[in-house]
Amino acid sequence: MTSMLTIGDTAKASGVTAKMIRHYEAIGLIGTAQRTDAGYRVYNERDVQVLQFVHRGRKLGFSLDQIKVLLALWQDKRRASKDVRAMAKQHIAELDRKIADMQAMKRTLEGLATACHGDDRPDCPILDDLSHG
Repeated sequence: MTSMLTIGDTAKASGVTAKMIRHYEAIGLIGTAQRTDAGYRVYNERDVQVLQFVHRGRKLGFSLDQIKVLLALWQDKRRASKDVRAMAKQHIAELDRKIADMQAMKRTLEGLATACHGDDRPDCPILDDLSHG
């Protein structure tokens, strides 16, 4: 018989907090936990693997919806790797857009910070920009 882990031990083993484990269960991202006679959630090694998969996916910036699709692909041994690759390529394009947006924000803030005198005067180009957008 497979040993069962408490939610705390599962959290440690997977890198996912107990709160997030309960959340993932509530939204159907992971299966419903088994329960002890006392009603405590318990998990097996497969549950830990799924949670590690979710954790790694989140660290790579995938949304929960994307992770749900990736989990289904992972569990489908007849999947086509081209489907997984297409998702990864789409995510890379999204990351590139976000990086470009953040670089533009940084350039704008650098320009505003350079224009700000940073002295005792009340005028401030940073606040002026924020107030006039």
